[in-house]
Amino acid sequence: MTRRLAIRTLMIASAVSGCSRMPARVCQQEAPDFVIHSDVRLVLLDVSVKDRRGGLVADLTRDNFTVLENGEPQRLTVFANEDVPVTVGILVDESRSMLPKRSDVLAAAGAFIQTSNPRDEMFVLNFNDDVKRGLPAGTLFSDNIGQLRSALHRGVPQGRTALNDAIVEGLHQLESGRREKKALVVISDGGDNASRHSIAGMFAVVERSLATIYTVGIFDADDPDRNPRILKRLANISGGEAWFPKSLSELPAVCQEAAREIRTRYTIGYLPAPDNLGPLRHIDIRVSAPGRSGLSARTRTSYRNEEHLNPNSK
Repeated sequence: MTRRLAIRTLMIASAVSGCSRMPARVCQQEAPDFVIHSDVRLVLLDVSVKDRRGGLVADLTRDNFTVLENGEPQRLTVFANEDVPVTVGILVDESRSMLPKRSDVLAAAGAFIQTSNPRDEMFVLNFNDDVKRGLPAGTLFSDNIGQLRSALHRGVPQGRTALNDAIVEGLHQLESGRREKKALVVISDGGDNASRHSIAGMFAVVERSLATIYTVGIFDADDPDRNPRILKRLANISGGEAWFPKSLSELPAVCQEAAREIRTRYTIGYLPAPDNLGPLRHIDIRVSAPGRSGLSARTRTSYRNEEHLNPNSK
């Protein structure tokens, strides 16, 4: 894959009338669903760009971007570049195999919280044999750093790993969030030996979600529970990024980078043709700027037009 434009979230406006005529900021606040219906088909892409050194690029304009859907150029109707608050879930592997790394993992997750937008709403899921919510009962989200740090430490390292179940539950909880842009940060070795959900079932949920998934793989070379392929696939499908730090000392910097990437992005929107070659729409976004070579991009490369699959749905 040659395109590496960091598109972390794909959102489809299914309930906003006339959004293409609104200011970009208004449209950005009115597009909650990852489904296209026939009355409104605004596709909103959340995009971040990096230079050849891996630094985030935040000063581009609409003219620097080209969007193709199923190979057809699209006219951009929305463009914005703001650090807006998001809904974020932090998923922490608390299986027995993670016990020697636990203090470093929790410190790095705390660094992510500290670096994020203060207005983000967050939650913590600790998972081993089961998935457990870290926040107090009745509290789905919090922006209180102390409360979130306590949630991280509420897990008890033991048992096996229910990664698939944690991903599914995390995505479902994101749906209850007030912020339109949503992300999961998963810290794990990538293995799964305890989930009720199969790998296929879990990825079906990922493909229908609007959330971006960032994964941080923590394992030794001889770790029998490691599965970096799953962590890479989660990030690739959702438009996120996968990190595999070489040592535990690199963890805080990795988590801080994830927080900065979530905060540094572009919102780009367009209205696709309703008959553009079937339900599966492939997206290619290209970025260029005079005198600035080596800009790279990562993207969610496709979405499903559910209206095409069920024309009677509303």
